[in-house]
Amino acid sequence: MNDPLELVGTTIDDKYAIESVVGEGGFAVVYRAQHLIWKRPVAIKAFKAMGSFAEKDRERLFEEFVREGKLLAELSERSAAICQARDIGTTTTPKGLWAPYMVLEWLDGISLERVIDDERRRGLPPRTVAEALHLLEPVAEALSLAHKRGIAHRDIKPGNVLIMGDARGDSCTVKLLDFGIAKVVQDAQKMAGGFSMTTGQITSFTPAYGAPEQFSRTHGATGPWTDVFAFALIFTELVSGKEPLQGDDLAQLGFASMNPSHRPSPRALGAAVPDAVEAALLKALAVPTQERYATAGDFWNALRSAMAMGPMRATGRGIDGPPSSLSASVPAALASQPTVLAEARTTGGAATSTRSGSAGGKGAAIGLGVLTLVVVGGAVAFFAMRGGGNKPSAETTPSAMPVLSASPPASAAAAAPKPASCPEGMVSIPGGKFFMGSDDKADLDFERPAHQVTLQPYCIDKYEVTVERYKTCSDKGECKRASLENDWDGIKESDKKAFDPLCNARDVEGRAKHPINCVGWSQADAFCKATAPHGRLPTEAEWEFAARGPDGRKFPWGDEWPDAKYLNACGKECLSWGQKNHQEETAMYKDDDGYANTAPVGSFPKGASRYGVEDVVGNVWEWTADWYAPYTAAPAVDPKGADADTDGSGRVIRGGAWNGGYPAWVRPTFRYHDKPEKKSYGVGFRCAASLE
Repeated sequence: MNDPLELVGTTIDDKYAIESVVGEGGFAVVYRAQHLIWKRPVAIKAFKAMGSFAEKDRERLFEEFVREGKLLAELSERSAAICQARDIGTTTTPKGLWAPYMVLEWLDGISLERVIDDERRRGLPPRTVAEALHLLEPVAEALSLAHKRGIAHRDIKPGNVLIMGDARGDSCTVKLLDFGIAKVVQDAQKMAGGFSMTTGQITSFTPAYGAPEQFSRTHGATGPWTDVFAFALIFTELVSGKEPLQGDDLAQLGFASMNPSHRPSPRALGAAVPDAVEAALLKALAVPTQERYATAGDFWNALRSAMAMGPMRATGRGIDGPPSSLSASVPAALASQPTVLAEARTTGGAATSTRSGSAGGKGAAIGLGVLTLVVVGGAVAFFAMRGGGNKPSAETTPSAMPVLSASPPASAAAAAPKPASCPEGMVSIPGGKFFMGSDDKADLDFERPAHQVTLQPYCIDKYEVTVERYKTCSDKGECKRASLENDWDGIKESDKKAFDPLCNARDVEGRAKHPINCVGWSQADAFCKATAPHGRLPTEAEWEFAARGPDGRKFPWGDEWPDAKYLNACGKECLSWGQKNHQEETAMYKDDDGYANTAPVGSFPKGASRYGVEDVVGNVWEWTADWYAPYTAAPAVDPKGADADTDGSGRVIRGGAWNGGYPAWVRPTFRYHDKPEKKSYGVGFRCAASLE
């Protein structure tokens, strides 16, 4: 096999003797190597497309490479279903090419892609829903672990699922490959403005399993929900026996992924599945990201529930929960030992088959998937849309390899504690890391500096608390009645005349679906505690994360400037109201958004955040739990704001209101604060809940 880096026969870092090439992709070469100290085989994934970067860019890229390697190591320590990372470093090839590399466990097995193709050739029937659940459960566990930390894979496909053992038997070992690789490729692309014309433009996902947002950013950002879409396609393929996205080129596959009138669900592909299973798949395969399950765990538990099964067991070890069914079934003496072959993606050269083929033939026994290559602007586009592989290195599972159960025994599943779930009307937020605040020079001082925050998973209301919800609480005597008047320091009679009629509790029937307003902080806090298990107001950090997620977007829906399709802020209708009521209002946009004052919650679904939280900006400002305090640059875990209101700044409110005239006000990073006693036409709230 071709050795473009000419590393075969060399020794890396004085301990990895490179023996042979086992796969080559558009951006990496995978080698079998011998660990000279352990005397065991390992896989070396060396990145070949990065040697032309300037030294300063190499440093930045390697820092990202190290972060992703550390991430993979942490995840694989907590899940037996994730390929283990063993080491990381850089080397210089005999030709002087700089190449970062990753050392991975050596795993003998075959890819799920190869399994599917072999079964089609043999004429085997598609799997039942129960059989597909059994086979893919370890992948669901691995993704659930990652998604709880806000981490996405972004290239879920059968070629990245390795099967060791009989895929149709009662037990086999399943491994998920290539965590973190898509992110490294994306960063390299951004740094280089795309790879050279001679090597082609590398996409960091496989189009045959691509989600709409991977084909076009107009559908939103990628994230755990992207993995949910691809995972649902794999499940559909297993139960239908058909490739879920039909197309001969990138454009056709993109259309199949994004076509709202035809979703690639099991029934659409001719599979007879229960109604509840079809419904779960349709939700997972929704085109709008906010309509999908937020995490693979949510999706998988919906499928299990549809089959009258209990929830999936908690995944991982250590701080992330009890051992999974896989890791718990391995004797301790075996679980600590290095297992055996490598993860890789390959292309067999200039593959011209749009769905499968590579020059070396399809389906390596080591789980090698084909990476998509696109020559942008050239006359030829090289595609391996689905996957494939090179010559197998082994077909059997060594006798020394422990055979792990892919599902817990029935008794163990029955005894497993039911994981915490969100109350009705709330959205599950997976938690994870993000940079709270902003370093943008155009943003305001109190939004700076951006600082890393880590949050545990939690729940938050999909919509702002409505008039009817609040009245139900007050009618039971659990909440104080909402005020019918505005009340703040220095309020003028002219303000009361204009704004008191806007207290929505004045018209309970007509504004039942509008957000409650004219309530102080303590009223909002009491409502949340009274109406949901572990209910409370969201912290400032939780509010911001629910509004923007970890990707640094400027607004909940992305980076596009606010306009009337995304939110209820000040447009023509607001200016007209201001003129009639002798109030000076400033328009954020020229169009009429349809609501002179507050709007019924859920009126602007296009403005939903990546997690499906709606009206998170505009409509009314929202109380949070925190006392206001300036930011520091120090990283924080589940921050709770200031200990007390030491300077009289008050409680933090977020999100802007219907008369917001400046785009800055509806940035998720924008902060405001007010006295908790204030009751205003422009301030409401939504609740959060801890997963306890």
